Amino acid sequence: MSAPTPEPFAPAVTPEALPASADSDNARASLEALRSEIAKAVVGQDPAVTGLVVALLCRGHVLLEGVPGVAKTLLVRALAASLELDTKRVQFTPDLMPSDVTGSLVYDTRSAEFSFQPGPVFTNLLLADEINRTPPKTQSSLLEAMEERQVTVDGIPRPLPDPFLVAATQNPVEYEGTYPLPEAQLDRFLLKLTVPLPSREDEINVLTRHADGFDPRDLDAAGIRPVAGPAELEAARAAVAKTSVSPEIAAYVVDICRATRESPSLALGVSPRGATALLSTARAWAWLTGRDYVTPDDVKALALPALRHRVQLRPEAEMEGVTPDSVITSVLAHVPVPR
Repeated sequence: MSAPTPEPFAPAVTPEALPASADSDNARASLEALRSEIAKAVVGQDPAVTGLVVALLCRGHVLLEGVPGVAKTLLVRALAASLELDTKRVQFTPDLMPSDVTGSLVYDTRSAEFSFQPGPVFTNLLLADEINRTPPKTQSSLLEAMEERQVTVDGIPRPLPDPFLVAATQNPVEYEGTYPLPEAQLDRFLLKLTVPLPSREDEINVLTRHADGFDPRDLDAAGIRPVAGPAELEAARAAVAKTSVSPEIAAYVVDICRATRESPSLALGVSPRGATALLSTARAWAWLTGRDYVTPDDVKALALPALRHRVQLRPEAEMEGVTPDSVITSVLAHVPVPR
């Protein structure tokens, strides 16, 4: 995510000493502590960490893309260890079946009846590791869960826990052995975050940590502890819902999305669902930075991660080296900014 790292939040204080009006500040402090806990395991990648926090606030899902070895899985595992939430992991492979994700009916010989055995999707935070290494049939098993927050098996809808977040990792689509996610599935992700290679200084820091005994498989030894849970998330979400959006900002979001539909480089522009995603994430970003109103800069900060996976390039534009990020950046430069 191209947005800058938020300014420091207010320091944490004891909840017993606070009036009810301070719930928002408490929740913000808990989420800042969440970012600090993740930093114990993951060096750099602040934009990706911020994107995960924004997704939690917006009840959305996140797709993390990057080459192997840039700590995508470790980032999500560190997030899970920092939250007082139930978490499960699914390693997506070519032979994974939809029932391995959602669950299935199992015959009980003692009762002579079929009973439902829930799959790993019945959790608060699902790590879908290397989601594009499994065929589309299994990828689509998450569609209902991500959109409707339920799973239907044998005609019976079964609700998922709340909160529910899918954090999926994928390798770049040009890598061998990958299955590109279909547009319908990509549109279910609130944000697509790119996880780049670290800077030289960050990479030195990574090697220094490993030389000092850091083991990415043992997050307890790294000192990561749960610092936020459902109560803090609910308070934060309630505060985000009160963040005001002026008619000018709403019009600005619509103008950006409509401009993508008119771009000669795109075969598919941003849908109204994408506009809703951009607005909701901008509200969360505004609240994280300590404001109760949205500015054009908030919209610009979230435009790339909220929209890059919702557009489709024309083949000729792709051959010329045009990227979704470059198209969206161009749109931002040409759409008038409200005053």
